[in-house]
Amino acid sequence: MVERVTLYRAPTTVADAGAIADWLRERLGDDASDDDIEIAVRDRLLDEHRDGESDAEALAQAFAEARVLSPHERETGNAMLGIVRYEQRALDRPERQGGVLYDGVAVQRALNAALPERERDLDHLHVALLDRAIGTWGDHDGRWHKRVNVLGQPALVSVPGLYEAPAKPEQYYREKQKHAMLSGDPPPREVLETEVEGEFLVEGDPRTTEALKGYVLQAVHCWRTGEGFCDDAGCRLSNPHRHPGVIEAQLRDPEFCEDHVELYGTD
Repeated sequence: MVERVTLYRAPTTVADAGAIADWLRERLGDDASDDDIEIAVRDRLLDEHRDGESDAEALAQAFAEARVLSPHERETGNAMLGIVRYEQRALDRPERQGGVLYDGVAVQRALNAALPERERDLDHLHVALLDRAIGTWGDHDGRWHKRVNVLGQPALVSVPGLYEAPAKPEQYYREKQKHAMLSGDPPPREVLETEVEGEFLVEGDPRTTEALKGYVLQAVHCWRTGEGFCDDAGCRLSNPHRHPGVIEAQLRDPEFCEDHVELYGTD
């Protein structure tokens, strides 16, 4: 049984961990009754649980080894000194990192090892908002797939993954390529929203926090019940593969299907 959930901030993103925690409290309870779950918010997990230079080096090494080298190669990792040094700098100055995909399961193992032993009990779930793109390997098609979340301990919720993992309309990719050819930079959000039909989320989207609430709850729900994603496309506990599905599940009412509203509904 889950008694505590600790949510970690991703300070370089627009995700508001405090607002997500408040939303969780309304649905999980946090008033010290026997059935309620205590919700806490901490700073970035990569800062909270590294103590000294040796821990920083170990985490940097782990991230270097978790780098995805090719979309179609299962093997990961580049432990060259320059890459490890880059990862060390990214730990200290996360605003300077980006453009790298990491094996989410390998990152999860590294962060699990970094958790204090006293906080690894099954009744205490850690959920890390990450400013890194994470993925999992698909044995069915022999390629890496970006993910919004990787469930387990700690659960990982990737803010870049919210924008990048679900597929956008084809026109989005055409406009992005065209703009990059003309200017060398990605197009501003307002250009994409004007030129591309359909609904989708892009980096820095003001709806980011609202959308992430459901992905964090998915991690809690899995840990407390052992259940996976919901099959109802309109439920916050579903896992859509396209952006219109994300909009429908996370930003439209009702929030939950008939089964899960009994667990997490507030009315």
